[in-house]
Amino acid sequence: MPDRTASVADGAQALVAALDIGGTKIAGGLVDSAGRLLHQVQQPTPAREDAGTVLAAVRRVLDELAAHPLWERAGSLGIGSAGPVDTAAGTVSPVNIPAWRGFPLLAEAGAHPAVRGLPVVLGGDAVAMAAAEHRYGAARPYADALCLVVSTGVGAGLVLGGSVHHGRTGNAGHLGHITVDLDGDPCPCGSRGCLEGLASGTAIAARAARDGWRPEGRDASASAVAEAARRGDPVALAAFDRAAQALAAGIAATATLVEIDAAVIGGGVARAGDVLFAPLRRHLRTYAALPFAADVAVLPARLGTDAGLVGAAALAMTESQEQHRS
Repeated sequence: MPDRTASVADGAQALVAALDIGGTKIAGGLVDSAGRLLHQVQQPTPAREDAGTVLAAVRRVLDELAAHPLWERAGSLGIGSAGPVDTAAGTVSPVNIPAWRGFPLLAEAGAHPAVRGLPVVLGGDAVAMAAAEHRYGAARPYADALCLVVSTGVGAGLVLGGSVHHGRTGNAGHLGHITVDLDGDPCPCGSRGCLEGLASGTAIAARAARDGWRPEGRDASASAVAEAARRGDPVALAAFDRAAQALAAGIAATATLVEIDAAVIGGGVARAGDVLFAPLRRHLRTYAALPFAADVAVLPARLGTDAGLVGAAALAMTESQEQHRS
């Protein structure tokens, strides 16, 4: 394979390769320093298969990326994975990929023939989203922010003092698995009453169905519930209100603990717009009662479905910059 370092030194702008690994899809991309996603590929995640089958899907994504002409300009690989992760050990244990428990993703990705020799950086997918929104998106003006992904699950990352805060193992800000309902349902994480079990898209759809909502067609997703809520369906509105209440409690707790200035909300559920954001802001006024927590701005994320890949690249860029400074 040609020497990538030489090609970048000859004047071509260095790119960052990125992986975004979730329970539904495994995406790969090539990202430039301005946060533009120049090329993207993806494979479905065989989430219920064995560990080797899931890894094979990751390798196929890397194979497809490496076949693109821009790959020769890739100077590093950033990985954002569903969590929990352990960045110190280089392992991942995604709740929605049961076969990956303590899986050595950092080493396995680094051993791919096209990646070998490149710096590889691992982070949680929500921390990657926070990195993307802080570097390029809605959190950019804020030194202290909480960035949430509200989708099939609920994840979050923290920006504190102008930098993404990873924590010792890379799981800081794992808001989806704090308890907001003391007597709530058991959660797959092992706890109960978790925020994710009340505010995720899955939870919104399940609550609406339980309370009598029925989709007009076959789509029983949170997006269908959101559409019904826009038409004024009271059950759909109540399902989103309950999710917004849980999110508000989590955001208020974070604001009280670490004094954030903004909460940036992304993921598929955020596409509901005012159906989610209006009750969220209303409930936040109740829960964030102390003066220093009361003025948190609640903002929609800007990077949309690109946030995972752009964020994984941003993690790698930040690591490279810190190494150069040191």
